[in-house]
Amino acid sequence: MELTDFRALVDSRTTLEAGTDAHRFMFESSQRALGITARLNAAHAPEEIRSLLSELTGQDLPESVNLFPPFYSEFGRNTHLGEGVFINMGCMFQDAGGIWIGDRSLIGHSAVLTTLNHSTDPQHRGDMIPAPIRIGADVWLGARVTVVPGVTIGDGAIVGAGSVVTKDVPARSVAVGVPARVIREV
Repeated sequence: MELTDFRALVDSRTTLEAGTDAHRFMFESSQRALGITARLNAAHAPEEIRSLLSELTGQDLPESVNLFPPFYSEFGRNTHLGEGVFINMGCMFQDAGGIWIGDRSLIGHSAVLTTLNHSTDPQHRGDMIPAPIRIGADVWLGARVTVVPGVTIGDGAIVGAGSVVTKDVPARSVAVGVPARVIREV
């Protein structure tokens, strides 16, 4: 399977059945990602970190993108970062289903972005159901925020530290809690 074929599958939200070519491709990609993140997490210079992050994502990243290791990703090649994105220490991106982060967004310490669910049927628990995360421009995710599959966070929104985002967050709003709920506008 090729990356473009895999991305087409996850973009269509097709269930990735355990034991299929797509499932194997995901596993092989995770081995690649683990090797790159190990090198990235040992790096210190911003240019080296950005270079390894570019290798992980398979994209030329803007010089304005910054990341403080450690950083973890199980796939890597379905993360898309805009200008001026900052990712703080300890973040985990499960990006096989697709993560898009808009310009100038800030991702706080130990944030978890996850784009895959397992089947609820015990006989098919190994199946994966992809759903992308879309984070707009100028968003701020506080420390230890978790964003679950299929969520969109609008431009200029703020998500408070420790929140679990299970539903879309409108643009220019503040959401907090478990599950996160909108408490006011920015």
